[in-house]
Parts: sequence; structure tokens; C-alpha cells
Amino acid sequence: MTKPIELTLLSESRLDPRPHNGLLTYNPSIELFAGAAGPKTLQIWRSNSQVVTKSSQRGDRDSVEALCWKADGQFLAVGWSDGVVRLMGLETNKAVHQMPICEAGKSRITCIGWGRNNSGKRPDSATAASSLPLEDVLPTGLFPSGKKSIVDLPRELTFLEVETALPKLSPLPASGGSGDDSFVFTTRASLEFLFQPFSPHDSDKVDVMIVGTDDGQIHVSIYDSFIIGTFNYTLPQPSERGVSLQLCHHASHPNLSTHILVFRPSKDDKASTIYLIPMDLTFIHSSPENLSLLASKTTTLQKLLRYVKQVQMHMIHEWQSTRELPTRFLNSINETLRESEKYGEMTIGQALYHSVVTGHTFPEVKEWLIDQLAERGHKRWDKAVVSGLQALRSLVHENFLPALERIGIILSRLLGIARFHESKAETGFTSAQITRVMDIVSCLMLVGNKILLIVMEELELFQSFSIWLRHEIDRLASSSGTDDLTEKEATMEHGKILAYIQQYMSTSPLRHHLSNVSTENSEKGRRQAEGGSSLLELLSKQLKKHDTGQPDESVFSQVEFLCGYLDDKTDAIFEGIAEAEKRSVRFGQPAAFKLENKISMIDVSMSVSSNHSAPQAVTYTALTTEKKEHTVYIFRTSMSVLNGISGPVTTSVSCMQLGDGRVLNLKFLCNNSLLVLWAPEDQTPRIIRIPHKSDELGYQPYNSGDSINPHVLSNDQVTSVFTNLTIPCEPSFAPALMEVNEACSERGHIPPRVCLLGGDLQTYKVFALPEDEF
Repeated sequence: MTKPIELTLLSESRLDPRPHNGLLTYNPSIELFAGAAGPKTLQIWRSNSQVVTKSSQRGDRDSVEALCWKADGQFLAVGWSDGVVRLMGLETNKAVHQMPICEAGKSRITCIGWGRNNSGKRPDSATAASSLPLEDVLPTGLFPSGKKSIVDLPRELTFLEVETALPKLSPLPASGGSGDDSFVFTTRASLEFLFQPFSPHDSDKVDVMIVGTDDGQIHVSIYDSFIIGTFNYTLPQPSERGVSLQLCHHASHPNLSTHILVFRPSKDDKASTIYLIPMDLTFIHSSPENLSLLASKTTTLQKLLRYVKQVQMHMIHEWQSTRELPTRFLNSINETLRESEKYGEMTIGQALYHSVVTGHTFPEVKEWLIDQLAERGHKRWDKAVVSGLQALRSLVHENFLPALERIGIILSRLLGIARFHESKAETGFTSAQITRVMDIVSCLMLVGNKILLIVMEELELFQSFSIWLRHEIDRLASSSGTDDLTEKEATMEHGKILAYIQQYMSTSPLRHHLSNVSTENSEKGRRQAEGGSSLLELLSKQLKKHDTGQPDESVFSQVEFLCGYLDDKTDAIFEGIAEAEKRSVRFGQPAAFKLENKISMIDVSMSVSSNHSAPQAVTYTALTTEKKEHTVYIFRTSMSVLNGISGPVTTSVSCMQLGDGRVLNLKFLCNNSLLVLWAPEDQTPRIIRIPHKSDELGYQPYNSGDSINPHVLSNDQVTSVFTNLTIPCEPSFAPALMEVNEACSERGHIPPRVCLLGGDLQTYKVFALPEDEF
């Protein structure tokens, strides 16, 4: 009997409420875990039981369906019953990405898997650090010291980050936004997390997220939020084509672009048959040098477009707030002037212009200024206009224009990629498409600067008008003139006051840029823009008409139209890129595992064997069945992978009956260990380590439906043959669920861990595994 190893307790927590449906997962890189705190709420805890965040959707109506941390622990993917996967950032409690997967009520999310692949074949220098001194970049012969050049200069230039030299984007106000992103960009921490600079060290890595639904749909995305597409898998065998499948597990290996999907019949929660399906993402294997550049830039572009959309909403909101209260005041006096029937079609603008020029005030206007507007109304008017225009100026200067500059830089990189590849089939977009989008961005830059100039002028003119208006209220309310009022009047800039009354008081020039656009006018503008003329030329003509006072109902100067048009054109580019990659996705030969009893637990691990002319993908599937709680099945499935395409599948199986102990759970760890949570009769549970790659397990060839004879072991044989780990805990603690994580050094060293949830579904313990064993 091998000497048992006692685990070391790292942390203990008590979960309240209990995790719904056992949805609980530990962050692989930091002491943080997430779970469904009841069916409607996502909750994230620290290891000391401190709650980091709670979130729910749509007024607590949607429930949590699936959870999965990204491999580096930076994102938590949460599948909700409304059919949307929301990515929660590690540094923020908000959903920073939202991906619609399926229609609520028609299907539901059943599984989320995340893997990281190395793209293509790269020279060793590809992993060299990007930040190198100049002498290391230049040829060795130039330096007597004989320093050797180890850097790939073209590659370094490819991944040169220009955006880091730009000022950081500013957070948006907490109110004024709309939609799912209304709070995503409101904090500095959230912005810095979302717009982290691309690391050259990650240039050869592709993060792949797989989401499955109960109607057999497979949703594939890369680089956190760049959607490749949705696939509907059906079994190729004629006898099984009618079987409806759903994804229940996913496995991948960094050095293989082939992923393994595990399906089960969707109408059976615990089926006796599962199917292993290779999914070949050949675009990762054959990816050009700039796949990571392309994907990282397009995902950043998507985030910037979301940011600009929110800025646009804030800008329109702020401008409308500057007009709302003054318009009410002006409409009130205009109605009074009309009802008096003394002045024809005269408006308050003409009446105030008359007062500025002549010093005479009409009786109705005097009454309005003294009784209705008065000091309090003037203060409200002044505050609404000044604060609104200042906020609008800040939004344009600190948010809108800087974001457009970043978009322009990204588009220039994409234009270079399009010109380099020439063929749309390779990248999914053309240089003409990028040029068109750059034209729209140029229009937005021009309009943004125009808005800035108008706001600055309106602020200056309004301040003069506001001083005069307050003077008029005080003068008319005073029974006799005073020297102070006379001195104030002498210092007033009447030209600016008249300019404001004429140009801004009733209708501001900002209406040409910040008004809401009807669907009909928007469609008309799009048709004109598609007519062949440059959008920038159309905009310039419209701005000239505005400057000369000519009427023009075109929408090319409206920010809302331009932002919507920009979204449409960029969406076409994103769809083209996704379609180009989607054509490179194929499904390989399935392998079916048919057992006598319903499968109760399953885990999957993938490894690579290089002992052949082509790399061999070896998948290990460990499972247990309901009526044989003492037995563990390990299926070994091998296939060659040549140029990213999987070949024929061969399967062998090892089956072990582990004494009289029940198998409570099982998980693969570190690519070489299967950990089995094992509970012998009348003994405390322990963890058994099975070296699943060892040929000594007696693997036998397997074809679907074959009978499987187990290797029967006694309890003593189990503890003497396999490394066994004891769990130091009180007798009342009965573990029910297990999760394992490898060692991590992302944020300080964390040893390999095993996480156990007690049978009460509230006691949660995290233990460190011995590093010399794992």
C-alpha cells in the first residue's frame, strides 16, 4: 500500500445561497470563484467568502445556464436563459461583451468551453520579447562586441502598437447612455480592462470559445468576442441522422487546431450513448502571420464602435437637455404674444432683439421676464445651457474625437492587410471596403470638430446673453434705475447678445448635427451615399449650404446617421472575415461510446503524440454510469491530424472497478492525471490519481456497442497501485462535487488545486495538491 498524501487546505468558504444546479467554477489564475447564487443571480466570491459582485438580467427573470472561465482567468463566460452569453471582466462587475447565441424559449445554452491554440508554425524567434534595444535589432556585423540579432524585424513592425502612444480614453458619464453598454464604459478600470494593448507575446495564440445549445447548434468565436459563426451538426450515419444532439463537453490542446466536441442526445439528460466529434479549425493551423493582428484589431474596433455609439447617445442627450428648459420658457411667451394679437407674427426672438437695440420692452415680455422667468427661472436657464454645452464640449473633445482617432489607426492597419493579401477570399474584406469606412470616419471627425467650434461659440455668446437677460430682469423689476445697473449695461457686448438671439436662441446650428434621424431619411441618405460620390464630398457640400444659410434636408451632417452608417459598413467587414474563417471549419469522423447504463459523470482531456509522421491527437474520455458507481471507464481515441485536418478515428478502452468505493466525481489534471474522488465503504473519501496515459491500464480495442469487461480491483489494490490523497476535514464534510486547476503563475504562484463542494452544497474547500506529484 502506497503511503497516502494529505492535502493542504488553502481556503474554506460557506456559500449562501447554494449554487443552482451545481453551477460553480474556480478561477484558474486567481483566488476567485463564481456560481449561480440561486437560479436568477450570478455571484462572484473571493476565497475569504467576500462577495465581489452580484448580477442578474432583465429584472431577475433570466436564469444562469452555464459558466466557464477563460484559460487565463481574465473573463467569465456566463450563459443566460435569454440565449445570450455575457463575458464578465475580471476587473469590472459589468458584462463587457454580449453575444446572442439562440432565441429565448426556443432553445437554451447547455455548454460553454474555452480553449487556447497556437496558430500556424512560427520560428523560435517569434516568441522573443518585442521590447529590444536598437543594437539587438541591427545586424551583428555593425557591432564589434559581436552581439547577435535574434529579432524578426518585419514581424516586430507588424505587431508594433501605435495606440499606446495615444492618450487614454476617458470614462463616460454614468447617466445618459442606453442599452446593454450603458454602464460598461463609465469607469477608468473598465476602460483599461477593455482596451488593454495587444501583447506580442500572445501573437501566436488564439483563444477559442465554443458554445452549444440543446438544439445541436455550435457557436464559435475567437479572441473573446469575434464571432466566427454558428454550425448545426448532424451525425453522418443514415441510421442516426434523426438523432438530435446537444453539446455537453469540449476539449482542446494548444498545439492542435482540432477541437473535440462531446455530444449526447438532447432529449435525454442522462443518455447511455455519447459521441466524440473532431472539429477542425483549419484557419488557425494555416493562419497567416497576421491572424492574431487581424483578430485583435477587429475586436478592438468592435469595442471602439460600441464606445462611439454610447458617446453619440450622450452627445444627443446633452444637447437636448440644453434645449428642453429654454424651449419651454420661449414657447410660453410666444403663445402669450400670439394670444395678445397686437404684434402679428412677432416672436420672442424679435421682441428681445427689439429690446436690445431700442431699450424698450413690450408689456407682455416685461411681465414674462419679471413674473414667470424671474431670477429663479434665469438661474435654471443659465445652468441648463452652460452645464449642457460644457458636458457636450467634453464629450466631443475627450471621448468622441479620441475614439475616432483610434478607429482611424486600426483601419489603416486593416487597409494594409487587405492590400497585402489582395484576395478577399483570404481575409474576407477588400481595401475598397476599408477605404469606404475610413471615408465615414473622416466625416465623423469633420462633424465632431464642427460641433466643437459651434459649442465654443454658443457658450461665449450665451454668456453675454445671460448677463444681459439677468440685467433686464433686474432693471424691469426695479422701481427706478440704479447706477450699478447703468454701469453693467455699459460693459455689455451687444453684438454678441444680438448674435445669440438671431443664431442660437430659437434654433441652434447644432440641430444640423445632433438631431434624431427618421428611418425614412436615413434610408434616403444611404441610397445617396451609395450612389458613387464620396461621402466626404456630400458632407462638404451640405456644410457649405449650412454656412451660407441655404436650406438642406440631407442627413450627412447628422452624427446619428453617420454612426449608424459606420456600424453597417463595419458589420459587413466583420461578417466577411467571419465567413472566410467559417469556410475553414470542418467536422471529422465521429466516435460513439455506447454503454449499458446511463452515463452520470464525464470529463475529457486532449493530448498530442508525435511518434508518427503526422501528429496524433489523443483524446481521453473518463466516465461513470448510474448503476455501476464503483466503475470508471476511460476511452482513448486517436486520430492523425495533418495540415489541421483530422483523419480516421481508432478507439480503445480501459475499465476499472475500484473496490467497493463509490466514484463521486472525476476530473483530468495536467494532461497526465485522472483524479477520482473515491469513497470506500465505512471510510472517509479520498482522491485517487490514475495515470490514464499508461499502457499498464490494459487498453483494449473498442468499437461502438462492444461489451466491456472491467479490471476488478480490491480497495487495497486501489490504494497500493495508485497514488491516493487524503482530505483533511471534519467527519461531517462529505464532498459531492470536485473541480481541479493546474498550477498558475499569472499573479503570483498558485499551486495545483482541487476544489470540493460539500454535500450540503454550501461548504466549499480548496486544497493544494503536492507539486512534485502534479
